Amino acid sequence: MTNKYNTLQPVYWQNEQLHLLDQRKLPQQQTVIKLEKAVEVAKAIKDMVVRGAPAIGITAAYGVVLAAKAAYTTSPEHWQTIIESDLQQLAEARPTAVNLVWALERMKAIFAKMTSNPVPVLLKEAKRIHQEDIDANHRMGDWGAALLPSNCRILTHCNAGALATGGYGTALGVIRSAYSAGKVRQVYADETRPWLQGARLTAWELLQDNIPVTLLADSAAAALMQQKRVDWVIVGADRITANGDIANKIGTYSLAVLARQHGIKLMVAAPTSTIDMNLASGEQIVIEQRTSNEILTIGEQSIAPSGAKAWNPSFDVTPAALVDVIVTEKGVIEQPTTERLVALMS
Repeated sequence: MTNKYNTLQPVYWQNEQLHLLDQRKLPQQQTVIKLEKAVEVAKAIKDMVVRGAPAIGITAAYGVVLAAKAAYTTSPEHWQTIIESDLQQLAEARPTAVNLVWALERMKAIFAKMTSNPVPVLLKEAKRIHQEDIDANHRMGDWGAALLPSNCRILTHCNAGALATGGYGTALGVIRSAYSAGKVRQVYADETRPWLQGARLTAWELLQDNIPVTLLADSAAAALMQQKRVDWVIVGADRITANGDIANKIGTYSLAVLARQHGIKLMVAAPTSTIDMNLASGEQIVIEQRTSNEILTIGEQSIAPSGAKAWNPSFDVTPAALVDVIVTEKGVIEQPTTERLVALMS
């Protein structure tokens, strides 16, 4: 697989610091912030400096490195006890994305083997998690692209690209691979209110790679489908339950219902780290509720009358029955069921 599209790096480690591309400021500014404390990492995740389930997991892994460094400096004998509060803060930063806790558990699993300074070993593991995600995205890209017809017209929602992952992307990884193979005729991106990840991030990211993109208001998707201008909807996921239900950015469920109504296929591209076999169905997923200001204002400018309330879930759940295919780095699950996910994960 070509490395043509490995240029965007939302997360990287350099000079003993974690560097994050501040996605709140894109596309107008490309600002990198440097973090040296785990508490800063937790705040960056919560404040949406970094977002996208895989990227959040990778960021948290590097956060563990910073936590261990501080704890070991304070008390080499008791660093594993001291680090607990930092790990708790990281885990609570955003509750819906399963990759966050998955990465923390993977980092904690090697604590028991530590006999001296833990930082080099933990840093090696964080970098391994990072590289594995990039490799997984390339494999997903190949699997997903193979399913698409030639001249394909694709609609995507939110941002499931290099910015949401270690690099290359999940849904956008499929689009990148398909575009490289000459299969893509048109990419549409929903703007994705209220954070406008589609407008600010997906459109920007695709244009960085010279992939033409057409932006639409979230509410225009139905009309686009009615005019028979979409062949596939391709999205990422923040959590997939054992039965194949999908938690993803708010608005994904609407697209799934619309796609089914119009005979359009829905593909979910996500690494196996996003699959939570501990939850039987989507009803058990904790949906993050965010501040009402995100709905009532744009760029700190009020757009609603004083006194108006807002409901602002960050994610919704799409039932497995509306999903045509889940693409992972381990392979493809068509018409997902619990049995098929168990077989894949075993």
